[in-house]
Amino acid sequence: MTETPTAEPRWVFGYGSLIWHIDFPVLATRPARLRGWARRFWQGSHDHRGTPDAPGRVVTLVPDGTAVCVGAAHQVEAATFAHLDRREKNGYLQLTVEVETSRPAERIQATTYVAAASNPAFLGPAPLDAIAAHIHRAAGPSGGNAEYLLELDAALRRLGAADAHVACLAVRVRELRGERAASRR
Repeated sequence: MTETPTAEPRWVFGYGSLIWHIDFPVLATRPARLRGWARRFWQGSHDHRGTPDAPGRVVTLVPDGTAVCVGAAHQVEAATFAHLDRREKNGYLQLTVEVETSRPAERIQATTYVAAASNPAFLGPAPLDAIAAHIHRAAGPSGGNAEYLLELDAALRRLGAADAHVACLAVRVRELRGERAASRR
């Protein structure tokens, strides 16, 4: 009897909820950096943090030659991508990227999910105050859009990562919620 070969484990690079909302089995996790891409709240969420009539805003990556996007690289069994593909279905496509991990000189090939401007859920850029107001009022089956932003901001702070776009939005949303700004660690 021959055994069916199993696919080798693969890496996935998370830069949004895949940093802090791990609802899949992980073999290993490492802080990681992706050069040449910036994280932006430019993607609409009709299925998690909003609804078809009132989409929320979640992050995608946009090309930026000078940017460094800090996130998490998770090593997972290849079969886990069926779950991730369902989770990241609303306009996201897989892209293979090279990330630098927290280990000295370690570079790995990872899959990440990017929502291009050509997808129907793409909302694109807007003034930060408009994005913050949008995030403040949106909610969907996975919860409030503000929760997504604030969880991401906290996860980035735990990683020691500075992301001005996320941090500025978090401050503005906290103000809209009547909260004091969280102290930066």
